[in-house]
Amino acid sequence: MVKIIADSCCDLSSELIKHFDIEIIPLNVLVNNQNYLDGVELSPEKLFEAVKTSGELPKTSAPSIAAFTQIFEKYPEFIYISISSKLSASFQSATIALDSLSNVKGEIIDSRNLSTGIGLLVVKAAELAQKGYSFEDIASAIKNLIPKVNASFVIDTLDYLYMGGRCSSMEHIFGSILKIRPVIEVRQDGTLGVREKISGSRKKGLSALLDNFSKNKDSIDPSRVFITHTVCLDDALFLKSEIEKMLEVKEICITDAGATIASHCGPNTIGILFLTK
Repeated sequence: MVKIIADSCCDLSSELIKHFDIEIIPLNVLVNNQNYLDGVELSPEKLFEAVKTSGELPKTSAPSIAAFTQIFEKYPEFIYISISSKLSASFQSATIALDSLSNVKGEIIDSRNLSTGIGLLVVKAAELAQKGYSFEDIASAIKNLIPKVNASFVIDTLDYLYMGGRCSSMEHIFGSILKIRPVIEVRQDGTLGVREKISGSRKKGLSALLDNFSKNKDSIDPSRVFITHTVCLDDALFLKSEIEKMLEVKEICITDAGATIASHCGPNTIGILFLTK
């Protein structure tokens, strides 16, 4: 059977990882000069507490080439689906690792996404692998699905974007006063962009996510939808209940975001991610 591999940025739950027998390669997270393995040694809660104490953002880095090589050489056939190459060096490091191996059959696929935008592709690949699809057929199917991923998040505070240099001090000040909540989307080229800026209550931000879902509901693949968040489970449950009113979805998965989303976007970030038909 073809082995499906992903990095920890896919933000899949331990239950899904176990059920679909997915190999996860953790990214590195540097917090207060100490390195942690994402999803193994560091939770979002611990990360946020460290930022609150130090006033400094953690830094994330791709797994080493050696880490990829160690995993890849275990499997005769594998497909690794990476975080967007525009957001991390994981794709590049994995490609170098694969090129160094001569006794395996592997494919490195750039998801051009992040979080459970990757997770949607990873689970789909694992489903096909469990059904006995060939290496070539799985790789082809996943590449065709990449442009069909719709991923957007609402950010609750500009503090983390400001500390990370992603918004100016003036934007930070006025954004805080006006309670601006950006809605971030993953673009087709694998970069992140601001789809809209919501001012006012958090409920308006959640409504913006639901509006995007409603607008696309006739074209959404109803087999699986992800709601991914950083320590705001109540909001995730609210979004789930609203989605259930709009569309009959076979499986709505609520997952915790890992260090990539958490370190760049901060607490109370939440997103709805789905595939279109």
